[in-house]
Parts: sequence; structure tokens; C-alpha cells
Amino acid sequence: MNTLGNGKFDLAAVKLRNAGLRQTRQRRALANLLFAGENRHVTAEELHAEAAGTGIGVSLATVYNVLRQFTEAGLLRQVVVEAGRTYFDTNVAEHHHFFHEDSGCLEDIPDGGVELSSMPPAPSGKLVRRVDIVIRVNEN
Repeated sequence: MNTLGNGKFDLAAVKLRNAGLRQTRQRRALANLLFAGENRHVTAEELHAEAAGTGIGVSLATVYNVLRQFTEAGLLRQVVVEAGRTYFDTNVAEHHHFFHEDSGCLEDIPDGGVELSSMPPAPSGKLVRRVDIVIRVNEN
């Protein structure tokens, strides 16, 4: 079993190993922040600020690189809400989102909360990989 010095189970190390990613200091530190609790949605900038606030010295470019690597390895889902605004979701199960335009928060829509009755056929030679629905909400 993989444990931390205090006897706690090291989920980050297990996730990295299972994804086939080398356990660099930066990957492990950011994985510990991302996967320490409940599922969450973060931007690269938010994760960078959180890392700096906990004393983890990592550049914003490294945060972007690690988030991309985690996404490619299947540890995160990338959710683009608008040009230049991307969130990374630790919940990799199929689901959709509410985007709160006033606060900038992204919220999961529970499984089964959206029903898609039909879709156009994919272009010739292409296969639909996934469907991401982002419902934008704001204060009335």
C-alpha cells in the first residue's frame, strides 16, 4: 500500500501510477491538490494560485502542462465554457454542467439530468467521442 509519512493513503501516487505517468515532484504535488477531496472544477490559474498558497513552487506553464497530461491520461475532463476559459474537472464520468456566468463557477448536473433525444450524424469517417453540454445560468 502506498502511504504518506503520516500513514494516510497517497491517492495521488496511485492515480499517477495507474495512469502510467511518471511521478515527478510537480505532478505529485498538483495531483495531491486536485484529488484530495470531493470532485472539483478548477482553471489553471486557480490551481496555480492554490499551489502558491500552499508553498508549492510551480510555474503557470508547468500547471498548464500537467493539466494537459492529466487530461490526456484520463484523470481529468477538460470543459471549455467559452474562448479562453477552460475548466478541468476531476469527475471524469459522463455528465454535463451549469456555468454560473455571474460567479464563474462550474457545477455538475447530476447523471440523467439532461436527455438528448437526437443528434445529427457525425461527418463521414468520424465518430462522436462525447457530448458536452454547458447550460449557462445567471441571477435573474
